[in-house]
Amino acid sequence: MENQHREPDIRFSLANERTFLAWVRTAIGLVAAGVAIFHLVDESAMTTILALLLLAAGALAAFAGYSHFRRADQAIRTGEPMPTRGPLIVVMTGAVLLAAVAGVISVVVGA
Repeated sequence: MENQHREPDIRFSLANERTFLAWVRTAIGLVAAGVAIFHLVDESAMTTILALLLLAAGALAAFAGYSHFRRADQAIRTGEPMPTRGPLIVVMTGAVLLAAVAGVISVVVGA
């Protein structure tokens, strides 16, 4: 019996794509916030650190989203179990928390 190729249920592929696009929107928002902080807020070491944290978090979100999309797409197409969440979720959460703390410190020190 020959191995027949079947296309996956389109709903799963589209859901995976929507999740990827959510990661991309998050990455764009973080990068835009980093650029805005860098250009629109008075220059200080804290605002530079905050801008760099936001830019790094944006890059990480883009990478994490693409990585998850590729692994999930492979699992969907081969019928394998969905991949487990990797450490990038924890790292991404930590980066956003660090940016939030830096933002709070920047507001308090600037006030």
